[in-house]
Amino acid sequence: MGTDGTASMSAPPSLPAAAPGSPELHIASLVVHATPRRLDEVRRAVLAIAGAEIHGASETGKLVVTLEAPSTDDMMARISQIQRLDGVLASALVYQHADTLAAMNEEIDDGNGP
Repeated sequence: MGTDGTASMSAPPSLPAAAPGSPELHIASLVVHATPRRLDEVRRAVLAIAGAEIHGASETGKLVVTLEAPSTDDMMARISQIQRLDGVLASALVYQHADTLAAMNEEIDDGNGP
């Protein structure tokens, strides 16, 4: 609680400092709402975007989309590109993760042996 009685918030932890030039991977998922009559057109346009995949669609015009990009700027550009597509009413960011490629490729011990 802050001194003025309001709740205080801290910034989320940042990525660990990576070596300069370390390749990164950014992953995001979105729900994209398109007009139903333009759903096929929007679907084709989304799939034409580098790093985009569609994992589900409804007849009402909703698409579940994942994006991969090498940087924050590239990710933001791809999200903006989807938002500007003709036929897209809205898009909502559901999940976002970023890390170095080295960290993403590390083996994680699940406790079940080799």
